Order: sequence, then structure tokens, then C-alpha cells
Amino acid sequence: MAETTRIPFLDLVSPHKELRDEIVDSVNSTLDTAGFIGGPVVEAFEREFAAFCGVSQCVGVGSGTDALRFALMAAGVGEGDVAVTVPNTFIATTEAISQTGARPVFVDIDERTYNMDPQKLQDYFESECRVDGDTGYLVDQRLGRRVAAVVPVHLYGQTADMDRIIELSERYKVVVVEDACQAHGAEYFSNKDGCWKKAGSMGTAAAFSFYPGKNLGACGEAGAVTTNDERLAQRVRMVRDHGQVEKYYHEVEGYNGRLDAIQASILRIKLRHLVEGNEKRRECARRYREVLGPRQDGIGLPYEPVWAKSVYHLYVVRVEDRDRLQKHLAAANIGTGVHYPIPLHLQRAYSSLAHKTGDFPVSERAAAEIISLPMYPGLDHEQQSRIAEKVMECVCLTPTLTAAKTGR
Repeated sequence: MAETTRIPFLDLVSPHKELRDEIVDSVNSTLDTAGFIGGPVVEAFEREFAAFCGVSQCVGVGSGTDALRFALMAAGVGEGDVAVTVPNTFIATTEAISQTGARPVFVDIDERTYNMDPQKLQDYFESECRVDGDTGYLVDQRLGRRVAAVVPVHLYGQTADMDRIIELSERYKVVVVEDACQAHGAEYFSNKDGCWKKAGSMGTAAAFSFYPGKNLGACGEAGAVTTNDERLAQRVRMVRDHGQVEKYYHEVEGYNGRLDAIQASILRIKLRHLVEGNEKRRECARRYREVLGPRQDGIGLPYEPVWAKSVYHLYVVRVEDRDRLQKHLAAANIGTGVHYPIPLHLQRAYSSLAHKTGDFPVSERAAAEIISLPMYPGLDHEQQSRIAEKVMECVCLTPTLTAAKTGR
């Protein structure tokens, strides 16, 4: 393959060409009925996605941010509360927390999985919180606020260690709301229950994004809340639609956060191809390990624990000089991404939280070294071989990346 042929970081053109006729037919059908907001198409997608995730309830909403905000609100998180999450995620996670009136509090990530470290969560509960004798609530001692929720992020397509997170949360009577926005179809083996579980089926509720670049992506903005709690789902349905249960009868102030029928119709088509697409991503990940694995002293490859089945929304590697590698690949016409270059606790948007460099060292080290290589179902062997060749041209083969970073 000539180096002048560009390898994009993400290919959204090819799959839409393959599905164009089905998508056009579905859009035309919606135009013919003029049922643009809600209705039978949205309800059909909700049923189908709930079944895919292994839950009883799914509520379609306008975006992944809406999904997480509404799920937290419906779970009882609000003004003056604390919700615990990680610094190594997209800002939508903490925006959703803040927009409920709660305050995000961070715990650090695991060095290998980049997801919430359950030991750090336990340390926070035991060292920085107390159980209020009158209410039984867990209270952050420094802030004097109730700890209402834990928001584990299933980052890059891989689930967090949910058994430990849920056990801790149940012990302290804190709800768990999964941020599954990057984990459509990812699985977790629960030793507690002795079975594999889908992302979005383990917490009190979960949030999904269908932003176009996701494994299951709309042709615009869309999201969903999944849960097994029918009352929580009904609260989300009310909040997404201006707080009304009946037209013009408003129980609470709500939001305009509805899923439109055109996006739902497109998502129904794409959902039928999601399992196949996820398996192709897993095969791409296996090929990356084959072509990069024998020479990985200078590069940290993704670590997939035995209890996880990642769907590789992103293929994130770790190198000492990330900027140099990104420039080298760009010069070779290979697209990359960085997810994410500045951990949330150091973002200007959260300067009021008064965090400083060194507060969450694992997240900070990862943010300085991670780079996302091309990953999509249509990525072929030849492209991956070229990517690997260019990566290894640039990476200095030194033992600076520890076994913890490489997952060995």
C-alpha cells in the first residue's frame, strides 16, 4: 500500500455506503408518516436495544449527555450531592453530574485498564467519608455532602470491574449509574452471579451515547438510558419530555431531550449489524497485538482482563513520546486521536474544584502518553501492518514502559 493512501482514524463513509438503501428507505418511511418525534419507531428501537443489553427498560433520549444527566436525576441525585467518577474520561461525564446540581468527586484509575480503580474507590469511602448516624447516608467529610452515586466509565469499549464497585456501593448505600457511552455490547463476567453481563445491565441505570463515531452510531445526536427499574425509566421518560406525563400536564420542570424517529430508525438498522461489527473490531485488536506484540518493550498495548470482553471502541496504546509518534504517523498519512490529553481535574472548566498536578497521578501519566490508533470494522490487514511499521519506526525500544503499563 502506497504511503500516499490515507488511513483515516475513523471511517464513517464506508458503512453508510453499505447501508445507504436501507437508511434511505427508513427515512422515507418516516417522511411519509410525519411521525418525527417519539412514536412506534422510537418505541421499537427502545425494545430492541433493551433486549440487546439484557434489561427490561430502555428510554431513548437526545444524546449521551442527556442520558447520563437524566439517569442520575431519576436515581435521586441532585442539588448538594456528590457523585464519584474518574478524571480520565470525556467531560460529558462530569457535565451530566454538575447539571443535576451535584458535585463531581474523582478517584484515580487502574494503571492497566484505565477504568475506575475499585481500591481507590474503597480508599475514598473509608478515608474521606463517614456514615451519618441520623440518616445512614455516606457523607464526604471535607465537603459535608451526601455521596449519592458512583459513575464508573466503561472507557474505550471495556467495562470497569463492576463486581467490586457494586459491592462497595451497596455496602455504603450509594447508587451506581454506568457511563456506557463507549461500550455498546461490551461484556463483564460477574463472579458474584456466575455469568457474563452486558454493559448497561449492572448498575441502577446506565447511559449510552449514539454519537456517529460510536460502535452503534446515529447520523446525528442520540442516546439512551437502560435499566431494570420500571419506575426509574418512567421518570426518565417524563424528564426527557418537559416533565409531562400527559401533553400540557407537567409534573416537574423537565428538558427537551427526546429521541427523534429518523435517528431511531437508523439505529434499528445499525443495531442488526452491531454484533458483527464488534467482532470485527476485536479481530482488529488481535491483529494489532500480533504485529505490535513481539516488539512492545517501547509501547504499552491495551490490557483486556479475563473478566472483560472489550468491543474496542478505541484502540489506545501508550508511548513515552506521544506527540512525536502522532506527528510521525501524520507524516505517513495515518490518522490518530488522543483520548484524552488533559484529565478532567486539571481542566480550566473545573478550576473551582482546586485540584493540582499530582492529585491523580495514574490519570495524569496516562493522559501524557496515550494515543489512539485507527480502529473500525473495515480496517484491513495491510493497513494494520503499515500502521505497525510506522509506529515501530518511531518508538524507541527502551524498557521505560513498565510491565504494569504493558499489561504483562
